[in-house]
Amino acid sequence: MNSIQLKKTSDNYFQEAWSLYEDAFPVEERRSIEAQEIIMNNSNYHFDILTENDSFIGFILWWEFENHRYIDHFATLKQLRNKGYGKLILEEFMNKNKKPIILEVELPDSEINKRRVKFYQRIGLILNNHHYEVPSSEKGELPLELLLMSYPNSLSAKDVELFIADCHPAVFGHAKK
Repeated sequence: MNSIQLKKTSDNYFQEAWSLYEDAFPVEERRSIEAQEIIMNNSNYHFDILTENDSFIGFILWWEFENHRYIDHFATLKQLRNKGYGKLILEEFMNKNKKPIILEVELPDSEINKRRVKFYQRIGLILNNHHYEVPSSEKGELPLELLLMSYPNSLSAKDVELFIADCHPAVFGHAKK
């Protein structure tokens, strides 16, 4: 399996990855293509696609922060799910360096959300029960209530507050000047 970091929306594999992104995430959880083009200029942001034998299999979109790495979005092609690719991708990402990892998940209040949380737990991530809200990417929509998962340690409520204060301005496009 190979990882390739895309820098522009015109790069090879971007359209395939973007199609998966639009299919895998509800509109309130995704960026517009215009916002994506802007974020790809941020040196802390990584739009990594994964291939096997030159065939696209998925992506991991993530941020490099001083004290941790934050997984923004992650997906594999629908026809490759439940075949071990997601686990391999995340384990490789976790083993790349020793920085802690954080990702957001929806509340485990539906069967699909419960399965997603259990998948991440099997890989070693910890569900932290500090609810918080993030702005919807759709104007006029209610904020999303989420939880953080972390690796290798759990997060305190203070850790969550720091994550929101330090990372959300970059992630949601309103960085401090």
